[in-house]
Amino acid sequence: MSEKIRWGILSTGHISGKFADALRILPEAEISAVASRNLETARKFAEKHGIRKAYGSYSALADDPEVDVVYIGTPHSFHLENSVMCMRGGKSVLCEKALTINAREAEEMIRVAKEENVFLMEAMITRHVPLIKKIQNWIKSKKIGEVRMVKASRCARSEFEPFQRHLNPELGGGSLLDVGVYVISFASMIFEKNPESVFGFGHIGEFGSDEQGAALLKYDKGEIADLSFALRTNAVNEAYILGTDGYIKIDEVFAVPEKATLVINNKEVEIIEEPIIEGGLVYEAREVMRCMKEGLKESPYMPLEESLQIMRIMDKIRAPWELTYSNDTNLHLHN
Repeated sequence: MSEKIRWGILSTGHISGKFADALRILPEAEISAVASRNLETARKFAEKHGIRKAYGSYSALADDPEVDVVYIGTPHSFHLENSVMCMRGGKSVLCEKALTINAREAEEMIRVAKEENVFLMEAMITRHVPLIKKIQNWIKSKKIGEVRMVKASRCARSEFEPFQRHLNPELGGGSLLDVGVYVISFASMIFEKNPESVFGFGHIGEFGSDEQGAALLKYDKGEIADLSFALRTNAVNEAYILGTDGYIKIDEVFAVPEKATLVINNKEVEIIEEPIIEGGLVYEAREVMRCMKEGLKESPYMPLEESLQIMRIMDKIRAPWELTYSNDTNLHLHN
């Protein structure tokens, strides 16, 4: 590995552009190449972000010996295929959330990472934001006593066209995989264990994907996570961690938090604020590079087994809705 960690960016969508901007302010990172299914699109992206090489195929990026790690920013339905291709090419991978479409795909992706002995991480931004570390210290020091409940909402209101990925079922669109993963991953991070029972409601909209949903997770000691998510509903995107002695409120948007309030006996005891750099993507990029430099194959802040368990929870949540994706019956195993 060279002195700088050399990144490849696979896809040229909005989030990939944001990630390229984040990498630009990290001195230890270098963007070596970008790939799109259309060469002209890749060239325009490369020119905009100062990237030397542009490819008109994803396989060319996977084969580039001057790339150490690839950021996967494609729609959910392509995460497994794209990630496996890059890992087979000897590349480490940072794959956008949700890691895959379903748990079976996650199992396959993790299997390949271990087989190829490369680093793999789900890009769950919340895990790496500085404020979250301070909130976790509050919890560990029992500031609010024993944590009994988590309440979190991640909703957005926008109008979407059928061809856009957000609500396109063929691309794994829908509220559960797009924004529900934030609240489910948040509960998993706070409770640090898997729920023993999972229940959820969802509404399938005009595009054939879930527009909104809610889930209740119950844990072994009676703890409960009350979670909601939506793509066509305006809502406050806050989170609450409720304990026996007090609670923590995380202001909007909790997934990339900048402010948290500690409340004990109905009194605000402490408020912490921590500005976010480049939308928070800088922090997950730093974590990938830290792990790679230390020879780690996964991050302790977003372990692969936990990403797999989160996919299993989402499979259980959507089962009563009879919501299926083409990938559910079309799992292609890669050798």
